[in-house]
Amino acid sequence: MAASLNKILVYGGSGALGNQLVNHLKTKNHWVVSVDLKENHDASANIIVDPNISMIDQERKIEESLKSFLTNDEKLDAILNVAGGWAGGNSSSNQFLMNSDLMWRQSVWSSLISASLAAKYLKENGVLTLPGAAAALNSEPTPGMIGYGIAKAAIHQLTKSLAASNGGLPKNSFVAAILPITLDTPMNRKWMSKADFSTWTPLNFIAELFEKWISSPNERPSNGSLVKLTTINNATQLSFH
Repeated sequence: MAASLNKILVYGGSGALGNQLVNHLKTKNHWVVSVDLKENHDASANIIVDPNISMIDQERKIEESLKSFLTNDEKLDAILNVAGGWAGGNSSSNQFLMNSDLMWRQSVWSSLISASLAAKYLKENGVLTLPGAAAALNSEPTPGMIGYGIAKAAIHQLTKSLAASNGGLPKNSFVAAILPITLDTPMNRKWMSKADFSTWTPLNFIAELFEKWISSPNERPSNGSLVKLTTINNATQLSFH
């Protein structure tokens, strides 16, 4: 059997997009560790996160497990954070604070942990991706989903800060956030069964995009890019912000 090409961490590896990433990267013979609340049986290795402990303790436990998989001072070629979810509500909603807290923990905590891990375990010229959202681009208001919007806007700012010369990431590393409008996931099809699926971004498109960025550095956009994904008639176009 051929040796694995790269070592890649997928944060949120058991979700719809994360699972697609794990499977796609494995077919390219990459070694992939999944970080999530539950195990991904297709991954090369798994790190299970306890959602009931602090962000600091989550990072510490993830790092302890990661060290056991990296021998002889090995580094990761990429950290791909696709953790998160969606919850709506404005300030008058009964679950406003609960949903906002959930969005912050799922998206921002995972992104800060990913950034911290990247500073220590990402190779020079490595890749870090974070989960943004088109709805929060340019700090547009998201009154029907305030918690979601502020979490995604924070990730956009984090991406720009990490890309700065003193952002703390390894030399020549690349960081970007992807900003989809709607992803074509089983749960989205379940809850929005009458929507126009031809405007939803396929998960395999993102998996192929990430793999290209990892394997072909000359194909990467500018460091710190917010990459908006717009799908029309089943064709996805990228715009960079």
